[in-house]
Amino acid sequence: MGLCALCQRGVCGECVSRDAPRIVCRACAERGGVIGYQYRSSASIGGWPLVHVCAGVDPLTMRPRIAKGIVAIGNISVGAVAVGGVALGLVTVGGGSLGLLFALGGAAIGLGLSIGGVAVGSVAIGGAAIGFIYAVGGGAFGPAIVNGTRCDEAAREFILRWMGPGVLPPHCR
Repeated sequence: MGLCALCQRGVCGECVSRDAPRIVCRACAERGGVIGYQYRSSASIGGWPLVHVCAGVDPLTMRPRIAKGIVAIGNISVGAVAVGGVALGLVTVGGGSLGLLFALGGAAIGLGLSIGGVAVGSVAIGGAAIGFIYAVGGGAFGPAIVNGTRCDEAAREFILRWMGPGVLPPHCR
């Protein structure tokens, strides 16, 4: 039939995997050949591995691998603690970060604390910050804000309480 896309061995009609969209020998399909890297811990909670780290693509489907675990680390990650280019979970760190409690990233969106170039959340800190309660940043929008020209008392008190006086811009001191 052709060459296995993973191991480059010749594949006959009886040895080809029927589940793969590409020519892959049965041995590579059973091994779950990896283009990239993958580690999945044997310990799990609720059916999710405690730690799942992966990168690259699944050679059988040619789709990006997604790290799914309590702690998930990968190009795309989903977990209680998720770290990756695109991260989704309770606590997230990534280029695009969507976190329920905490989000840190270039674009950080969450219900709790969000910190990033563009940050949206209850408390948002960033270049462009949209806060449901507090917003701190160059362009800050919300009920109580601290930006380059404005310093609301409620946001000032929040910053003093949680971050200290060294974070306040000179016009707020």
